[in-house]
Order: sequence, then structure tokens, then C-alpha cells
Amino acid sequence: MAAVTKLADCDRVRLSTGHEVTLPLVTEATVAGAVLPARYGVAESLLPDGLMPVRATARRAVVVLLCVEYHRIGDDVMPPYDEFAVIVAATPDGQRPPLLPLLTRDIGGYIWSLPVTTEPARALGDEIWGYPKTVADISHHDNATRRETTVVEDGDRVATVSIDWPRTWEGRERIESYAVREGRLERTPVEFQGKLGAAPLSGRVDVDLGDHDRADTLRSLDLGSRSVLRFSLEGWITYGAGRSVER
Repeated sequence: MAAVTKLADCDRVRLSTGHEVTLPLVTEATVAGAVLPARYGVAESLLPDGLMPVRATARRAVVVLLCVEYHRIGDDVMPPYDEFAVIVAATPDGQRPPLLPLLTRDIGGYIWSLPVTTEPARALGDEIWGYPKTVADISHHDNATRRETTVVEDGDRVATVSIDWPRTWEGRERIESYAVREGRLERTPVEFQGKLGAAPLSGRVDVDLGDHDRADTLRSLDLGSRSVLRFSLEGWITYGAGRSVER
């Protein structure tokens, strides 16, 4: 369990691994991501009570794949690590028209799966935010045009995801992530700042699923062959403290 010390304007958290981090936690990372249409009923089944999927269309939900390489965690409080996130775009208000939360950026994402490459990274996400982190082998292969990420867990390949880099600009965006911690649904503010990139309605995303059990669930989502959006970041990701979602 994490031990929390209250400071004037932040929280200092000591993890079970002995590492100490301060919230908000500023990280430096390179990210390639894709927003893909998915089977609505399956996406809905992956969410906890209190959340509903964001719709890409009347019958399709939205799933986000993130291929993340962290270069720095806080003030180098732990070694850098890699990460592969599967996120179901969600909102506490499930009555909004298709795509409205995407267009208004009033959107969050439920972290369904989050393999990472080190035990301190797993403890960081699990103990502070309730993220379902597991330890896996993750490799990123970058070139001038794309990132290819392969995830192997428990000896079985989960997926190989290839995403072309979009054009970038300097910017800042903010979203919210959702997770269940100690039986309570929480939301966490997440801010992205640096070289941001985005390209809508793109076919330059490839998802090759493997033999791991988690790949079977991803396969059942019937992820579309064209992304709603592909995006990138070269810069900073800041994670705030989680707060309970009002029901």
C-alpha cells in the first residue's frame, strides 16, 4: 500500500517499492496513439458501474490504444519504462449523442489494461490511481514514419500495433482517466504538453493481435480498420490526484 503525506499544495506518496513520488506527477514521454471504433456491447461490458461508452456512431464505441515510452518520471524518482494502454472512451453521462464528447473534448477514458515493463511502474499506477497495471515485455521500434509496438505477457504475444506519426505542433490538451481504486470509481486529470500531433480518419494504423487471453478480448471488440484519430506526443504528461466520481 502507498503511504501519503500531505504537503501545502501537493501529495508526497511512498510506494510499496520504496520509491517516493509527488503529485501532480510530471513525466516526460513519447507517445503514439490511435482512436478506433469498437463493438459497443463489448466495450460497455468492460466498464464499471457509473460509466458509459462514448459512441463513434450509433452502434460503435471508441477504444484508444496508447504506445508510450517514458523517458523521465518526476525528478528521476524511478527508472524509465514502457507502457501499452487499452482505454475505453467513456463518460459518466451516457445520454450524449454520438461523437459529441469527442468534438467538445469533454471526454475521459477508462483504463481497461495497462502493461508496463517494470515492477516500480506497476506499483506506481496501481497504488496511486488504481490502474490495472501488469508487468510485460514491451518493445518500441521507431523510424521517421511510424512506431511499432509489440507486447508480450506471460510468454504470449498480446498485440503488435503500428501507428504512423502525424504532423505536430506545440500545444496542450487535458483529459480525464477513470479507474476503480479500493472499490471506488475515481477520475484523474491528465495533461499533455509539448509537440502534439493528430490526424483524423486515417488508415495508417495496423493492429495485429496475438494469442494472449487479453488479445481474445481485443479481438471481440472488432476494432475498425480505420482510426477515428491517430495522435502523438513528444513532451510531458502530468498526472494529478484521483478524485471520487459523483454518482
